Amino acid sequence: MTRARFLALALVVLLLAAHRPAHALSGTVTLVTDGDTLWIRLDAGSGGAPEPRAFRLNGIDAPEICQPWGREAQAALEARVLRRRVLLHGTATDDYRRGVATLALDGEDIGAWMVAQGHAWNVKFRHKPGPYAAQQHAARAARRGLFAQTDALEPRGFRKAHGSCRAR
Repeated sequence: MTRARFLALALVVLLLAAHRPAHALSGTVTLVTDGDTLWIRLDAGSGGAPEPRAFRLNGIDAPEICQPWGREAQAALEARVLRRRVLLHGTATDDYRRGVATLALDGEDIGAWMVAQGHAWNVKFRHKPGPYAAQQHAARAARRGLFAQTDALEPRGFRKAHGSCRAR
């Protein structure tokens, strides 16, 4: 093999490795706490343990359970994923020791679905629009879910004004 062919092959291998999808975890949803937090019992091959683990959906912020539309958001997520097998991509850990991941059910991004249905806000980061800006724009234009409320308050603003629901 010539040096040029070897270098070209090595470059292709490196590019493929760099674009390989991240390892996904899989498991079954056992509980939905609110519109963006759920408990998943991971499968044995995904580092599963006997006890379910808490995960927050990446890229969305659903109403607090004690704020307007909080129960509706929880019910929507529960109806969609409870007792279903899901895939989790890009897991990290937040300040509350929950996993943070993009959740997929039968290939559908559940965060995108929650925002598109008007059950959660797209999370912007600094000056970036966030992963579900288009879904939020469409839901707001169609006045779906919480976007039908003229006084809908993002959870961050609600917590700042009223504190955490857990403190009540």
